Amino acid sequence: MRLTLFWNNMHTQFGEAYAESLAKDYVIEQLGSRTVEQALADGVSAKEVWRAVCDAFDLPASAR
Repeated sequence: MRLTLFWNNMHTQFGEAYAESLAKDYVIEQLGSRTVEQALADGVSAKEVWRAVCDAFDLPASAR
C-alpha cells in the first residue's frame, strides 16, 4: 500500500481534519504503543499501519 492510498483511506473513513488529529495523537497498542505518524516515521509499512487502524477502530471489512 502506498502512503497516498493510506492517507486517502484515512480521510475517507475519518474525515480530513480528524484523520490528521488521530494520526498525530492516538496511540495504537498494536503499533507498539505508537501513533500512526510515529509508526510510519519508524518505517512500519503503510499496509501494516492501516490494518492496525482498522482493528483499533473496528472498521468494517469493506474498509480493509
